[in-house]
Amino acid sequence: MSLRTSLARHLALSLAPVALACASLPAHADATLDKIHQRGKVAIGVIVNGGPFGGIDPATQQLIGWNPELARDLAKRLGVEAELVQVQPATRVQFLQSGKVDLLIASMEYNPDRGEILGYAPTPFYRVGGTALTLKTSGINRWEDLRGKAVCASQGSSFTKPLQEQYGAQVRGFKTSAESLLALRGGNCVAAVHDATLIHPLLRTNPEWAAYQAPLTEEILPAPSVVWTRKGEADTIAAVDKVVQEWHRSGWLIDTEKRIGITPPQPLLPELRARFKAPA
Repeated sequence: MSLRTSLARHLALSLAPVALACASLPAHADATLDKIHQRGKVAIGVIVNGGPFGGIDPATQQLIGWNPELARDLAKRLGVEAELVQVQPATRVQFLQSGKVDLLIASMEYNPDRGEILGYAPTPFYRVGGTALTLKTSGINRWEDLRGKAVCASQGSSFTKPLQEQYGAQVRGFKTSAESLLALRGGNCVAAVHDATLIHPLLRTNPEWAAYQAPLTEEILPAPSVVWTRKGEADTIAAVDKVVQEWHRSGWLIDTEKRIGITPPQPLLPELRARFKAPA
């Protein structure tokens, strides 16, 4: 199967109409939403790996960026305070399943495997794919060029499976993306594969990466970003999805993307704003 065909099939599955996704949700109620309102607080797991999608303000030590902003606004629209909890790719699912957090806005895009074990609000708030960061002298120009070569990635990354099975890469998992990138600079791999939303801002803003590039034009596994819940939490899913739809309807996500300075703008956001502004 070609890369283009594979991506098209994946997107067709993951961006199925919201109505179909909602119809598949369990009918029974859950207690999580009631507990959130009783506490007056919702614990949301976020990833802050640096850049516009999440970081730490050195002056205030506050979490800033896209993921924290969405988490705080979601809590506000639910009528409660936000408790932001830093998670890592290797631990984020465990934090959610064990009850350490109520929700995840943690750079974890939808795929069918994750959808089998977790619940999620079916309306996506973004779309993200993976790309490869390499030395400019690496000779890597296609995903197929990674065959038989060591590739650094985060533990728990959804990119690991296609890298191994489709492109024959030897993936080395690291606890955080920062560790993966350091391993690349240390010569432990020929490429580091992470969300394009992490790699492109790094190349644009950090002169320490002047010798590196993101040479692959096609992203791997472009997939919708969703808010994750535990399986079967129908009330929580409905409440969160209502907020996400309002983000699109009002244009709040587009405005927030501009204010934070995320470039290039994500084309999915105008598409979904038009969908949810359209009369029923």
